[in-house]
Amino acid sequence: MDFSHDVVVVGAGFAGLTAARELSLRGRSVAVLEARDRIGGRTWTDERLGRRLEMGGTWVHWLQPHTWSEITRYGLDVEPSPSARTVHWIADGTVHKSDAAAFDELIAAGMDRLAADSRTWFPLPYRPFHRAGLDEVDGRSVADYFAALDLPPVEREVTTGVWAEHFNGPAAESGLTQAMRWCAAASGDWRLLHEATSGYRLTAGTAALARAIAHDGNAEIHLGTPVTAIRQAGSGAVVTTADGQRFTARRVVCTLPLNVLDTIEFLPDLPEPKLAANAERTASQGLKTWIRVRGEVEPFTAYAPDDHALTFVRPEYTVDGDTILVAFGTRADRLSPNDHEGVVRALRAWRDDLDVVEVAGHDWMRDEFSRETWPMQRPGQLTGSLRALREPHGPVHFAGSDVADGWAGFIDGAIESGLTTARAITAELRHALA
Repeated sequence: MDFSHDVVVVGAGFAGLTAARELSLRGRSVAVLEARDRIGGRTWTDERLGRRLEMGGTWVHWLQPHTWSEITRYGLDVEPSPSARTVHWIADGTVHKSDAAAFDELIAAGMDRLAADSRTWFPLPYRPFHRAGLDEVDGRSVADYFAALDLPPVEREVTTGVWAEHFNGPAAESGLTQAMRWCAAASGDWRLLHEATSGYRLTAGTAALARAIAHDGNAEIHLGTPVTAIRQAGSGAVVTTADGQRFTARRVVCTLPLNVLDTIEFLPDLPEPKLAANAERTASQGLKTWIRVRGEVEPFTAYAPDDHALTFVRPEYTVDGDTILVAFGTRADRLSPNDHEGVVRALRAWRDDLDVVEVAGHDWMRDEFSRETWPMQRPGQLTGSLRALREPHGPVHFAGSDVADGWAGFIDGAIESGLTTARAITAELRHALA
């Protein structure tokens, strides 16, 4: 077979862009096929509510080594998100208010225990299978874990709700080992974890980092080019797009989110473990919305149990005398991120003194190219699915934050996975062409 490219990369999120850069800078001819009309995948910097906002992934940190290396490489700047002075939290159906230190004290017992257990089970955060016997904990959910601890009911309810927000999904469907892996990646310190996951953002937006990676390589990037089929042929593969184009390659990198893996026809069929994981879906099933309210609002944070439409809210920006809040909920099927009245009702669970001007978001669960927000594992998926999802399918390799070793669910995990996959393909092609 005559190959049009050495490698075809399906998807121009951070995993795909990183793999394409690494391979093209090593002299390989690379084509990136992206279904959307932009790069970045589930990160998307857009103009909404009077300023630049992140519709998807947002926060970065120096504890996330692969992301920080890229930030250093391209000379980008970060800035802090506002620090809350007060916290509004709901427990036992009642709204409470405290200062930030008192709220941290409220959740400390449960969070300290989880952080300590994370270091026991994941002593090497980037080697998730290093510790034997993971089946003992992997079948449990975050809700199971906190239910088994000797905590006062209010502490249990609030701490469980905090983790449901982290997963962007119901706590009963959120895998305990994923929570532990996050804690372990933050050196077993949950306060550092909170800082690393929502403390700092890229000043120029995530789009600036995606552009820098894309421009640094020599790959061809084809936007608006959904892939419909990947067929193995000879020692390579043929990738077919929705408009009938055919790209032949020695290797293919598929970076599709787990929940849309079944939108591509693979020939031969994907192995059963990959199909089973796709059918089960990820734990993330929530929403992110931005809310512009009148006036400048003093920084606060709000938490609610996962049966509320919104589970987390805080101010993130000011614009023209108004405040823009960022908010998350665990069930996108109950609230659209663009439902003005629904968001107003949800916000009133904590505060009825905020005058909502406008809301804006992107429904990632109904996005045909994602069908999930940030990728989070369900109970049992670490030991039951992760190894299988990483396995190449003939000449087809798989990459993405879904299958990362370390910060799975973050930009860092996507970059890590892109680097790992590029290294593996480089070695394969060197051997095959020797």
